[in-house]
Amino acid sequence: MGRRILAIVLLLLALVLLIAAPVLAFTPLGAHSLSRLGLIAPTPTPIPRPTPPPPPQPIITVTKKPPAVGARAVYVVDMETGNVLDDINGEKPMPMASTTKIMTALIAIQTADLDMPITVKQDAYNRVHLDGGSSAQLVVGDTLPLKDLLYALLLPSGDDAATAIADALGDGSSAKFVQRMNLFAYRLRLFQTHYANPDGLSLTPQEDAEHYTTAADLTRLARYAMSIPLFAQIVRTQKYHVPATARHHAYTWTNTNPLLGTYKGDIGIKTGFTFAAGYCLVFAATRANYHLIGVVLDSPTEEQRVKDVTALLNWGFSLPLLPPAS
Repeated sequence: MGRRILAIVLLLLALVLLIAAPVLAFTPLGAHSLSRLGLIAPTPTPIPRPTPPPPPQPIITVTKKPPAVGARAVYVVDMETGNVLDDINGEKPMPMASTTKIMTALIAIQTADLDMPITVKQDAYNRVHLDGGSSAQLVVGDTLPLKDLLYALLLPSGDDAATAIADALGDGSSAKFVQRMNLFAYRLRLFQTHYANPDGLSLTPQEDAEHYTTAADLTRLARYAMSIPLFAQIVRTQKYHVPATARHHAYTWTNTNPLLGTYKGDIGIKTGFTFAAGYCLVFAATRANYHLIGVVLDSPTEEQRVKDVTALLNWGFSLPLLPPAS
């Protein structure tokens, strides 16, 4: 009898082991237990494969010589990456003429209330009619919002608008505003740029010596300015009209940039001319995946300035998009 019971118990145990073994072997807990008992070999933990880095994005790549130009200084970059495409005397300090107004506008946009009313004073009128500055035809006593004066500053390149803005934002002193311009240049790491006035019109040898930039610095400044939507909107505007109100006359300002509306893809930015600086242009254009920005300083004539920039843009847009060299 005892032997029969023992046989039945052993049979039942065998059946339990037969059923439990696959369960133990094919569940994480069971496999771990069996491997600790040495009944099965442990399953190695798989090593995750590293995620491959994304392929580098193609960039505008110089594969042929840039065109010959009449300007003494040239600097052209890919606006998206900052990759330098052409550099002729790019680090040479030179006069900048009315391209100065890029910094004047930048400070106004970033530090002041655009609805701030600014009254045109006699010194703004004198800057044009006595000093020979370029004009937005502002009338003494007119009071306009700062935002409208930015169009007067950047489209017809009004030295009267620059003076009015500098007076208002410099607590009545253009000199105080110029100090802010130089501080802003330092903060933007434009270490070869210095301002002596807010409009680029230098009247004395000392002022000429203290008012300078480089094509490289000016391109960096313009690239930063174009990241600000209002600035980019203003410099691509061909004509801007301000209706008359009880506080000011009517004004219509036309952009001095000859490439706007004539060169496909042109989006600004700022012209400049003095006898010391020659003909200057900070330019930007975009086509498809190409976004170019640059500067020419001291072209010998207005016509040559247009030819220089047109040739540089045509060349830049003809370059291939290639993966960067490793």
